[in-house]
Amino acid sequence: MKSGRFFLWIGTAILLLVGLLGQMVLCGWAPPNMPAWVQPLLLAGELALSAALLVQIVLYSHASRHWIRTIWDGMENIGLSAMQSVSFPIALLEENGVVFWYNAAFEAQLHPDNTLLGSPIQQHLRLNLDVLKQERDMLMEQDGRSYQVHCKPCQQHHKSTIVLQFEEVTEYLHLQNEHLNALPCVLLLVIDSYDDVLQYAKESEKAQVSAQVEQLLEQFMNGTDGVIRKVDNDSFYAVMESRHLHTIMSEKFKILDEARSICINDRIHVTFSIGVGFGASSLAESEKFARQSLDMALGRGGDQAAVKTENGFCFFGGASKGIEKKSKTKIRSIAIALQELIEHSDQVFLMGHRFGDLDAIGSACGLAGAIHMMHKPAYVVVNRKNCLAEQLIARMEQEETPPHFLEPLDAMAQITADSLLIVVDTHNKELLESESLYHAARYVVVIDHHRKNVNFIENAVIFHHEPYASSASEMVTEIIQYFRLDRDIPAGYADALLAGIMLDTKNFVMRTGVRTFEAAAFLKGKGADTVAVKRLFSNSIESNRKRSEIISAAHIYRGCAIACTAPGTENARLLSAQAADELLEVSGVKASFVIFDSGNDSVNISARSYGDLNVQIIMEYLGGGGHRTMAAAQLTGVNMEEAKSKLCEAIDAKYPRTDDEEPTPIS
Repeated sequence: MKSGRFFLWIGTAILLLVGLLGQMVLCGWAPPNMPAWVQPLLLAGELALSAALLVQIVLYSHASRHWIRTIWDGMENIGLSAMQSVSFPIALLEENGVVFWYNAAFEAQLHPDNTLLGSPIQQHLRLNLDVLKQERDMLMEQDGRSYQVHCKPCQQHHKSTIVLQFEEVTEYLHLQNEHLNALPCVLLLVIDSYDDVLQYAKESEKAQVSAQVEQLLEQFMNGTDGVIRKVDNDSFYAVMESRHLHTIMSEKFKILDEARSICINDRIHVTFSIGVGFGASSLAESEKFARQSLDMALGRGGDQAAVKTENGFCFFGGASKGIEKKSKTKIRSIAIALQELIEHSDQVFLMGHRFGDLDAIGSACGLAGAIHMMHKPAYVVVNRKNCLAEQLIARMEQEETPPHFLEPLDAMAQITADSLLIVVDTHNKELLESESLYHAARYVVVIDHHRKNVNFIENAVIFHHEPYASSASEMVTEIIQYFRLDRDIPAGYADALLAGIMLDTKNFVMRTGVRTFEAAAFLKGKGADTVAVKRLFSNSIESNRKRSEIISAAHIYRGCAIACTAPGTENARLLSAQAADELLEVSGVKASFVIFDSGNDSVNISARSYGDLNVQIIMEYLGGGGHRTMAAAQLTGVNMEEAKSKLCEAIDAKYPRTDDEEPTPIS
């Protein structure tokens, strides 16, 4: 190659010299003494040398390409030879996934015969080439072994080639799994409403119940290699490896069902609330998770297990109705603390959830009336355009001393660092009438009866959460009774609180306890007018007609009444809630669901039940929430029929069919 380049340069120089002389001749610049025969000779020489140089260039170019190709082939042979000798499997694929080469390790570990060549690799191995082509690693199982698959697309001779490398990670995954299974997890177990359940029990009955509970917990811990200790009459602390927790979770915490077999006086059943923390970096963090889980389980009504991991909560149980707490010691202390907060604030804002109903607005108005008795300015924050209690607001504005109603933007402009925000009838940050007002408030108080949600307000100075209460209005009524006031609240404010109780209890039919009637009796004693309150529930003839249309279009799916509103229905949210209530009156209906279009490419579901079927867990499956007898959910990006299918799927998921249950089509 060096000699070729030397002659090429020499030829080029001669050609330039001869070409220069030839061009001088052609241009008439030849020397005057040059013989005549020289001129044709120079021209012929120029042509000859040009042809020779052209041949030389062609020959050199060919030789160069041959030399480069020889080197490339050598490198290729060396590369394939190297890949053939490595210990991990390698395969070369065409762009369409067809295998054209693999090494000995691949043949030995993944495909012992030669049928793979010339066929797509997906026919033999469970691989997603679309994912691999994005140079994203993926895990593959083959013959009981695990492989991490690496992909590298490349170009070779203007041809696309895919290189797959298979790294066996079986032992690594086994060790990782063993490590995770050996991590300790903490369980906190509490007997629900222990003092109330055993309040009137004999000492012998208490001892018998205690023995049965401890025997049940011993059986629960058998085979787990864990430990459990009694820390109080109603509380237990347990530690076990995570591998055993997975088994307990797969059995859906069957101890919850077994506990209900323990009966007191043949009528009251024992229930547990269980908080579990696992997957944490330390035992102390697992205990922290367990306490958060226990708070969540208790906040959702008890008789269930809540498991807290780094990724959030999951719940088991919640099948029974909660036991009403009869002690009011806690309420008295909350009332005293709340009054002190109010007296040290410059103003108080009261706010419920979006689309405020009679309970949200009624409880806010009732508490505003009590705050007015303390000579503090109180403002009920409500978006009146989207309010479902406009009749109540109009009624309250007729009072001699009406509450001040503010739009959220006006409240934002008025709030100060010394202001107090009281949130009623919700504890979910995402459902607040104004989330901006919540973030602007320095001091926040929460009063709510809904079962606890994962998006709860965490920074509340007072978090009064009672899932056994019928309504937020009932809770506010109990608090007002312990306020130190100079005079009683006006009768109109008592009407507002009674309206909230009547709404959530469906006129004292659902979720009513002794304390519910005690609250109603207190309000009646303060001048509440039941007839005036009943008028707040009245509807126009057009609303009644549309509600009847919704009810008549309902169908039954596994004992659940499901109905859809017509597109473009006015006041669809209110009509759907009312229709869901009325559908419960149909014989054989355990729960009712009404689906309506809420706009903005979203569909809402209103759910109701008498308690035999927990609609809360069904709505939570769809991303919503609420409590056992009243719940809701919002679905985005689906139409009415798709929402209906998802609803039926949620019902089947939370309440699996029994063996003797007849199949029910989704119509």
